[in-house]
Amino acid sequence: MTSGNEILPSRAGVATQTVRRSGRAAPPSRWSRRRGVLAVFSVVATAGFVAATLVPLVSFPDPAEAAQLDPLSLYASAVEDAQRYQAGDAPVVELERASEYTVYVKPTPTPPPPLPTGSSSSKRSSSSWQPPFVSPNPGSAQAIAYDMVTARGWGDSEFACLVALWKKESGWRVNAYNASSGAYGIPQALPGRKMSSVGSDWETNPATQITWGLKYIQGRYGTPCGAWGKSQRSGWY
Repeated sequence: MTSGNEILPSRAGVATQTVRRSGRAAPPSRWSRRRGVLAVFSVVATAGFVAATLVPLVSFPDPAEAAQLDPLSLYASAVEDAQRYQAGDAPVVELERASEYTVYVKPTPTPPPPLPTGSSSSKRSSSSWQPPFVSPNPGSAQAIAYDMVTARGWGDSEFACLVALWKKESGWRVNAYNASSGAYGIPQALPGRKMSSVGSDWETNPATQITWGLKYIQGRYGTPCGAWGKSQRSGWY
């Protein structure tokens, strides 16, 4: 007999588990192995089923068929054209170089020939001169002229012609200046520097200007009335 705690050999040569004190025997170990095998088999079978189910759903179409079925978008077409041009399909444009060039050169203006002395343009060139500042006194100038006219033996009628003549020309102003012609002074000498033959103060002294004017009238027209008549006919004397 045994004490109840010894290990006894089984029929298959596998030791059985010891009997607990409660008196209930443990289940044999072969059922545990069967459960493990069944669990592994069920996992493998499930994985195979899932794989067999999903593989037909994931399929890759033929590139040729996909190209025929799916039309190219505008962006894909533009990219394809750009790649084709970069690959060397773009047409080559040849630039033609001109063999001759025409250059326009602005011609240098030819200076005009010098004008003859005495022309109107020559007179205008003297307009760069400007008369000095003088306060004219026509009444005082006429008084000086009256004394000079009577000293030459001319009467009051000649003095009246002289007054009318120089009133028309200059208003009896000692600084009367015609910028367009260059005439200056009471008698409107042209140019004014001619009066320097009488005195260097010809620009400001009415007596110097009147002396030169009476000499000019007497030498060309004889009397003031003769000069006044010429002025009325032609506008100058």
